[in-house]
Order: sequence, then C-alpha cells, then structure tokens
Amino acid sequence: MANRLRAVLIVTGGLAFLSVLLAYSADAPAGSVGKKIEGFTLTAPLDKTKVSLADFKDKQAVVVVFVGTECPLNNLYLSRLAELHKEFADKGVAFVAVNANSQDSPERVAEHARKHAIPFPVLKDVGNKVADSFAAQRTPEVFLLDAKATVRYQGRIDDQYGIGFQRPKPTRRDLAEAIDELLAGKDVSKPTLPVQGCVIGRLPQPKADGKVTFTQHVAPILQKHCQECHRAGQIGPMALMTYDDASAWSETIREVVAERRMPPWFADPRHGKFTNDRRLSDAERETLLAWIEQGCAQGEAKYLTPPRQFSDGWRIDKPDLILEMPDEFDVPAKMPRNGIPYKHFTLDPGFKEDRWVVQAEARPGSPGVVHHILTFVLPLGKKFNKDDPSNPVLCGTAPGDSPMMMRPGMAKRIPAGSKLVLQMHYTPNGTAQKDRSRIGLVFAKENPVQEVHTMPVFNAFFRIPPGAENHTVVSSFTFEKDGHILGMMPHMHVRGKDFLYEAIYPDGKRETLLSVPQFSFLWQSSYRLEKPVAMPKGSVLRCTAHFDNSAKNPSNPDPTKAVFWGDQTWQEMMIGWTEYTYDLPMKR
Repeated sequence: MANRLRAVLIVTGGLAFLSVLLAYSADAPAGSVGKKIEGFTLTAPLDKTKVSLADFKDKQAVVVVFVGTECPLNNLYLSRLAELHKEFADKGVAFVAVNANSQDSPERVAEHARKHAIPFPVLKDVGNKVADSFAAQRTPEVFLLDAKATVRYQGRIDDQYGIGFQRPKPTRRDLAEAIDELLAGKDVSKPTLPVQGCVIGRLPQPKADGKVTFTQHVAPILQKHCQECHRAGQIGPMALMTYDDASAWSETIREVVAERRMPPWFADPRHGKFTNDRRLSDAERETLLAWIEQGCAQGEAKYLTPPRQFSDGWRIDKPDLILEMPDEFDVPAKMPRNGIPYKHFTLDPGFKEDRWVVQAEARPGSPGVVHHILTFVLPLGKKFNKDDPSNPVLCGTAPGDSPMMMRPGMAKRIPAGSKLVLQMHYTPNGTAQKDRSRIGLVFAKENPVQEVHTMPVFNAFFRIPPGAENHTVVSSFTFEKDGHILGMMPHMHVRGKDFLYEAIYPDGKRETLLSVPQFSFLWQSSYRLEKPVAMPKGSVLRCTAHFDNSAKNPSNPDPTKAVFWGDQTWQEMMIGWTEYTYDLPMKR
C-alpha cells in the first residue's frame, strides 16, 4: 500500500513547456520539392559573419532549417538537430538555420544560438525573403537540398513531438532517413511530411478600410485572457503585451483562436460554471479574427487601455512573504536514464502563531525545466514523509494551473511552528539550467470564517490491460460532515482520456459537477466553481476516469504492456484533487 500511495500527492508530468504545444498546428508542406533554390547570403548575428548557400557547393547535401527563438517545439528539436549535424558532418552534409521571424531581432537570434549552443550557422532573414523563396511556413521546418541546391525533402524532423502529445521516441527518423536515401543515390521515399510548429512571423499589411484596431479592440481581450501566461517569466512561450508582440504572432493567434485551442479550457460547458473559465466569448473570438483578417491595424494610442499590472511577475497580489529554496539546483541538459528523483526542499517561515493564507503562488525559478511544484505544510514536531498521503497541501503549480486564490472569508491555515516543504519535479529540456524556485504568500487581514482543505480522491489499485482503449477507473469520497466543494483538478498521465466528477446525494440524486471529455496531460487545469456545491453529510463525491492504453494513443509509451499506479510518466495515476470546506465552526 505504501508504494502505491507513494505519489498520491504528486502531480507528475513531462517537459514543462511542452504543454504549450497545444497552441500550435500542423501544415502539409507547401510543395517545394523539386524546386531549385537560388543563392542567398545572410548574416549570422552571433559572430557577424556572412554565409552564402554557395559556401556549401562542395557538400553532398545541405539541410536548411527554419527556426525561431520562442517556439517551444522548435526549441525541443535543437538538441536533435545538433545530434544530426554531428552524425552527418563527415558524410558531406552541412546544416544551416534561418530565422525569418519578424519579431526576432538579431540580438535575440544571437543570444538564442549561444544559449542553446547550436553548432551550425544561424542566419537572420530580414523581410522573410529567403523564407518566401523556400515557401517555408513554420518552425522548425526543414528542407534537404542536394548538391545542385534542389529541394529533395521538405517537412518535419521526426514525429516525436506534436500537438498535444509527446512520444518516448520517434517512430521514424524522417530527416535522417531522407539524408541517407539522398546520399545513397536513391529517391527520397517520403519527400514531404506534415510540419508541426509555430507559424513564421511575417509582418502584416493593414488594410486601409480595417475598422478593428489593436488599441481599441484587441488589447483589452489580450489583457483579460492571455497576458497572465504570455509575458516574461511565465509559461507562455511568447509575450503578448504589446502591438508588436501580437501582430508578429497574428497568424498563430488566428489559427489557435479559430480552432478554439487557445485559451486552453477543457471543461464541458454543459456542466458547471467556473470563475476561472478561460474561454473567449463568441464576440471576442470574432473580434480577434476580424483584426487579423483586416491586417492587424494598430489604431490610435488614445484608445489604448492602461497596461495590466502584475506584482513583479506574480499572478497573485503583492506577496506579504516570499520564501525561496535555500540553494540552487543544477538541472542537467538531458534526462538521466532513470530520471531525476523528486527533490524536496524545506523552508522555515518562522511562524510563532497560526497564519491564514488567502493567496499563494509557487513560482519556478527556471520555468522551462520545472514541471511541477507542490508545497506541503509540515506541522511542528512532524517529520516529512513523501509517502504520506495525508500531507496538507498549501499550493502548487503545474503547466496550465493557476495560483491559489481564496474566496472572501476563506483561507488555508499554516499552524504555528510549521515548516513548508517544496516538492520539485525537474524535466530537462536540452539546455543545462539552474533553478531556485520560490513561493509567495498573501495573509488574511482578519481571521477567516472557513478553513479550506485539499484532498486527493484517488484509486491506486488498478491495472490497465495492454491495448485497452477505454479502461475505467473509479474513486470516491464520502462526506462524514456537511461541507461544500469549491473546486476540482483531475490528474492522470499520458494515457488519461477523460475525467468525470459526480455528486451522489443522500436522497440518491446524482449531479455532474465537472466533465472533462478530452483530458490533457500537458495542461494541469484547476476548475473553480462559481458557486460552491453543498455536500450534506453522507454525500459521495465520485470520480470516473478512462484511460487509452492502445496504439491509437500517440502519447502511449508502450501499448503492449499493462499499466499500474506509479509516479513516472510511463506509469499512471488517477487523482480527483478536490478543494472543500466543512460547515462546522472552525477550532481557533
């Protein structure tokens, strides 16, 4: 039992910023195969050298890859490109990267190349002229040229990462296969393959009759729905704070808004109303799409609403207390074979009396490699045991989650003398980094009326058969006192398919509180009820989850094996996190 409960209070996951891949799409290549590429000369901002296509005339092949600095899928593949460059360097194959994004300045391109130690030239394509000549659309999109500068392959690097999924490894090394075939004098067997990634940022051309403007119509929408994540230091891979930001990313915005993939929200609208519902209204969606269709007019500055204010990067109000890890943790560039064990750091706030917390935020020091943080309360005299499912949870963060924000009159208690334990899950992303995460706390100005608790409604005893497409796992909790449910957060791993919360009342009536018909492992979303749901004594909170362990699930590590509870991504969990209160008066 202890082993299976070991991770009850753990939110696990894969690469932290991979969650944002839900925001990007796939294109069939534009059809450049067979086209001869005319010569070009561009500058490498890192060392100011000029590089021409003609410089590679003695090579058997040239790989031209279009890149950006902010696209998460692009950045995931940089280490793969470095490996391929090394693999084929002695076989007469050159690699060169081209950054055609209008939003990426030469300085940013140089810093990106330096940070990721890209071992081949990274060139800046001002005005997208080279990208246009290739008909390149996305990052990272690759073009394989033969010795005569004719395109022989166009498309993806491989299929390991995609929209809403990540495979343990690619099913086919597409670019490598194409190079091998070309060097062997063969036709490339798959000359074009769909490209996954971000749209290359080309400057829009505002139409003279455009009536929708950024300052008057678009900025308020971005402030309300986007900027909490899309700003420096947050999970959004690019900022959407200014006109220049939004116009440069307008084609990606068009795509994800039209397909209703952003802002991310997975609750079935037929059940429950939630205070943190991220969805755009129909009017807001139409406004954004009309602005982009009309060429992204900026508008007059006098209409621009004041910028949204954030407390030094915090999403909560200015913290009354900030605590950080005592030491930096070195995160390696690549995941060790057996993974990185969860790390635990103890913080002593020095509280001499009980403190009531109304807002709390766990803030990664290095967001790109921190998948999750959970903050536990360790009462005075108690030794922390990571296997204990009763550890009180204060707050946490994971891709897509939001900070702890209590309703008026409610708070979480930190007893006098307690310490706080940060549980850290690190996921390398190809670049060695240092992390020193912290938490911010906002205290109640007066004693609250109700104390809030967080519990995991879980089932650790399951076996998902090999190949099962829709395996059911159920868990439940019975309220032994009158209480109210405030919010819910379903959690599964990569085989998670859907999740349902139901209330079964003492009179037998059933009510669906939350339905997530398409669970996303890459977004660990909380759902905060607009109105707390009363759970009279004897009511049952029932959670039902379905798992897809079949080959149809692109994220499935191995559909031939049975799956059991465990804290690793290739294992599974079934947790219905629930935030609730009891109606009885609190003990002071």
